[in-house]
Amino acid sequence: MNPKIFLFLLIFLPISCKKENAISDNQRTKISARIQYRNDVGFLEFQSGKFTYKIPKSKLPLQKVMLLNASLAGYFTELGEENRIVGISSPEYIYSEKIHRRIRENKIENIGNEQKYDIEKIIASKPNAIFTNYIQSFENTYDLLKKNGIEIIFIDDYLEQKPLEKAKIIELFGILFGVENKAISKYSEIEKNYNDLKKLALTAKKTPLVLSNEMYGNQWFLAGGKTSIAEFIKDAGGDYIFKENIDEKAVPLSFEEVFSKSQNAEFWVNIGNKKSKSELLTANPNYAKLKVFGIGKLYANTAKEKEKSNDYFESGTVRADLVLKDYVKIFHPELLPNYKLTYLKELD
Repeated sequence: MNPKIFLFLLIFLPISCKKENAISDNQRTKISARIQYRNDVGFLEFQSGKFTYKIPKSKLPLQKVMLLNASLAGYFTELGEENRIVGISSPEYIYSEKIHRRIRENKIENIGNEQKYDIEKIIASKPNAIFTNYIQSFENTYDLLKKNGIEIIFIDDYLEQKPLEKAKIIELFGILFGVENKAISKYSEIEKNYNDLKKLALTAKKTPLVLSNEMYGNQWFLAGGKTSIAEFIKDAGGDYIFKENIDEKAVPLSFEEVFSKSQNAEFWVNIGNKKSKSELLTANPNYAKLKVFGIGKLYANTAKEKEKSNDYFESGTVRADLVLKDYVKIFHPELLPNYKLTYLKELD
């Protein structure tokens, strides 16, 4: 799993962060059940999980920010706002060539990794903001940053399981960076494309059964029925083997349980970073017992992978329409005869 962490730094700006009160329903824009905002004349107020922030408009747009999360970089690249980034954690997990070029030009600093952040470098850089996911085990780090005048903002994009809601977070970044109209336009385009593809998938003549994920150790961590993978499969005209499940996370099952559910599966997707069927068998010889392994089609999220980075987890976080297009192409190639896959790749 790619590193995903974000911090929000207060140097000039008295941004308030509270755990207690959610934004009222009045005049709010809802991105998801976890994220909503209200863009008033004097303030941008937004809720992200259990945290609420209130930023004076006089302090926007943010000019200098730091990222500790590869997936959030996708919102910057989609908006063309990479020049706002002055620091980044674990840059080896970043796919964007423009961001890497700015790192080589010393315009973006490497500020450490999840094991150890360079707190002195962060403070010395005086960014307007640093973004992170909320991770309870990092409370001591958060406290240390706060004691140095740093405000933390959490955007837990990885918890969003509806692809379009995850994409819609781009609107919040648009307000923060003073490109709200551009962000709204980008999201509208993504939403339209996505819904058009859903309608196209409905015209397919069949609904193939689909298996997802893979084994780790002795358990198969099968994507729950309310995860984004399950949503993509459904919207692309597939029949997910675990669709009746109500979990928003992967569920550990035995090989035998998955074997029983996947007897008639025609496709196996989201296989991780495997490059071939032989590599799959090296990881677990039991895969050869699956009917889909022998006569079905297998796909991994590796079409845009460079060393440790993978654009599926970066731009793919925002471009839900292109991810869905890949799945439609896989399940119903006749509907998109001239389209070549963007993020997914068939295993040899």
